[in-house]
Amino acid sequence: MRGVFVDANEALAVIMERLEKPGDPKVRIHRDPDIKPEQYPEVLDGAEIAIVDHTALPTEVAKKCAGLKHVVFLGTGARSYMNPEELAELGISVHLIKGYGDTAVAESAIALMWASARVIAMMDREMRGGNWLREDGMQLTGKTLGLIGFGGIAAEVARIAVGSGMKVIAWNRSPKSHPGVEFTDLDTLLARSDVVSLHLLLNDETRGMITREKISAMKPGVILINTARAAVVDEQAMIDALKSGHIRHAGLDVFNIEPLPGDHPLTRLPNVTLSAHSAFRTPEASENLIEAAWVHCRRIVKG
Repeated sequence: MRGVFVDANEALAVIMERLEKPGDPKVRIHRDPDIKPEQYPEVLDGAEIAIVDHTALPTEVAKKCAGLKHVVFLGTGARSYMNPEELAELGISVHLIKGYGDTAVAESAIALMWASARVIAMMDREMRGGNWLREDGMQLTGKTLGLIGFGGIAAEVARIAVGSGMKVIAWNRSPKSHPGVEFTDLDTLLARSDVVSLHLLLNDETRGMITREKISAMKPGVILINTARAAVVDEQAMIDALKSGHIRHAGLDVFNIEPLPGDHPLTRLPNVTLSAHSAFRTPEASENLIEAAWVHCRRIVKG
């Protein structure tokens, strides 16, 4: 059984080679992170396993990939790139990797929160343009952080936030408990939180969950952080709230269109801090990610 890492950047390719063990299934590394979906059949060339970092795999393209039986997706958000149910109907199983970058993503969410609260990106841009902009920020000690969704990443965010003196409340679809975190209903969380941070997997239930009405229910002047998936939020409603000031600032690592076009409305708003879907990108997380990919490949071959 053969595999192909279809869209490896150089850093991930090097780790993939280093972590290979004697007797591992044969995996060819295609060193091109910018392949187009229509290139899948050519790149896979009949291989049974596709290791995918970020390239969309439309069902119609998958139908043309002769021999493909398994997709090892490097992360948890495969639904943003493919339809696992439709692929299953074609006999293609999608394998996810969880927990590899919880600390990395949590630290990025915290970084976006602090940068948003203290308007750091805006001041940086203005100073580079010769303007000595001095803005009042939000002091976060004693403020309330609301976490929507509570898995491994949110637990790490809570740990860091509690340690910095914030009050942490959370909502999760299934009941949970965690030291230092008060769990509450969603309406209460929206009304009480000075900062709202999203930690939801994307599925049919969560797609568009943060509606215009839910944004309106947030505390005026709220900071919104999203390191989860862009599609859980009504983007236009968020933009309108940023323009009106109802949302004081947004820190965003995920977008409906990636790469984000330079003329996208979000790029024109001064009260938005952007990062290029890189919350999980640290050497430690990448090591965990690729090791887990190899584990999947070994398990698949053994059956």
